[in-house]
Amino acid sequence: MTQEAYDQVLSWMDTANGEDPNIETADGKEWPKELLYSHRMSDMLERYQPLADQVAKLAIRAQHIQRWKSPRKAYPMNREGYHEWRTNLYKFHADTLAALMAKAGYDEESLERVKKAVGKRGIKVNADTQLLEDVASLVFIEHYMSAFVEKHPEYDEEKWIGIIRRTWKKMSSDAHKFALAGNIKFPEPLVPLIEKSVSGAT
Repeated sequence: MTQEAYDQVLSWMDTANGEDPNIETADGKEWPKELLYSHRMSDMLERYQPLADQVAKLAIRAQHIQRWKSPRKAYPMNREGYHEWRTNLYKFHADTLAALMAKAGYDEESLERVKKAVGKRGIKVNADTQLLEDVASLVFIEHYMSAFVEKHPEYDEEKWIGIIRRTWKKMSSDAHKFALAGNIKFPEPLVPLIEKSVSGAT
C-alpha cells in the first residue's frame, strides 16, 4: 500500500487516541493515555524489529486504540467478566483498525492480518500476533511494570514471580534475547525479582 495511505491511518489513529480523557505525564509533557501508549508501542517496534512492514506497524500502533470506550467496570468483577471484557476488547480494537484501513484503501488480506494480530489470534503460531505480544510485553516491562507494582502492594514475591513469568512466557525467544541484551530499561528496584523470575523460564 502507498505511504500516503499508511500515514493517513496513523493520523486517524492518533486523532482517535487523542480523544482519551485520561491523561498521563511523560518526560514533562501531558499525553492522552492511549495516545502515549500507542507511541510507546511504535517506538519499541522500531527498536525491536525496525524492518517490520506497514501492516505490522499499524497493528502494533492499534493495540489499545480507544480502549477507554470499553471500561472494565462495564463487566462483572469476576474471572468470567474479566475474560469477556478482554475478548470483546480485542475484537473492538481489531475492528476499529480494520475500518480505518479499509477507508484508506487497504486490501482484504491486510485487513485480515490486522484482525488476527490485534485480535490476539494465533499467538506462538501467527507471526504478526507474536510480534504484537513481544512488543506489548517489552513496553509493559519498560514503562508500566513499576506503576503496576505500586498499584498492588498487597502482592507478595510469589505473586509477582508468577506475573512476570506469565509475561515472559508470552514472549518469543527473540524478545527474550532482546530484553536480556540490555535493549530495554528494566525498572531498577525490580531487577533482582525479574532476574529471579526469568531464570530458567521459557
